Amino acid sequence: MPTDFGTVDLVPKPERPGFWVLLLDGFPQSYVDLADPRHLTFRYVRWLASIADRVAAPGAPIRALHLGGGGLTLPRYVAATRPGSAQLVVDRDAALMETVRRVLPLPSDAAVEIRVADARDAMRSARPRAYDLIVTDVLIRTGVPARLTSLEFAAAVAGALDQGGHYALNILDSAPFAFARRQVATLRAVFSEVCLLCEPEVLNGERIGNVLLAGANRGPPAWRPGGWAGRAPAPVRLLSGGELDRFAGDARPVTDADAVDSPPAVPRARAGGDGGAGHDLHPRRTKPI
Repeated sequence: MPTDFGTVDLVPKPERPGFWVLLLDGFPQSYVDLADPRHLTFRYVRWLASIADRVAAPGAPIRALHLGGGGLTLPRYVAATRPGSAQLVVDRDAALMETVRRVLPLPSDAAVEIRVADARDAMRSARPRAYDLIVTDVLIRTGVPARLTSLEFAAAVAGALDQGGHYALNILDSAPFAFARRQVATLRAVFSEVCLLCEPEVLNGERIGNVLLAGANRGPPAWRPGGWAGRAPAPVRLLSGGELDRFAGDARPVTDADAVDSPPAVPRARAGGDGGAGHDLHPRRTKPI
């Protein structure tokens, strides 16, 4: 069925009752398990969930803003693991959101509001210190939109986070990581602590893939020793501190004046995203794992 920005299909998986795949223009964009919202398929979404698990005491409700909706997989996870959380999802695709809500309804006790709007506009109107977690997972055909990658946008995000809040940004990149390095510099200009997460083969330059950046707002980050560094639920390299210094090198922050879209997925790769229009790319196949 057509949506505002493509064609969507929702396909049930008979081998797992309640498990659905959201296809956008034929590519998997989200996996949704209605029977068990804690079941996450894509690796980078498991990393996002690990951050969500640690932004507050276990089980405590949080205030979360999701820029990019997709199949609403991460909001469902937060609602299941942190009952009572107040969540806002912002997505420009009204037809997609209506289809997801109708075919894959949210649990009746999930306090998730869906707003059809542009992510940048949503940040302009956000109240100061309104959220504990903000996630940007907006990947269009040409990559992450430039307007969501600048220092000005990151500063707006930081202003909407409460003390100790966390920001996560999903992008695609590959060696030599020119885009990711500048995004690290951009977040470091705003947040007191920043880390980078990606799969080892991506960091080693073997392929393009998800690069997840996280920033902590005036408080201890979720990835400090004793948190979850080195114990993520999927293969991952985590760079922070000196390692992230070496990765970023002399990269400069991005501003609105010179921002560009992130690198797109390679043409033959299948892509998928649980949070919004994200991608989870794997090197040797043209089908998703």
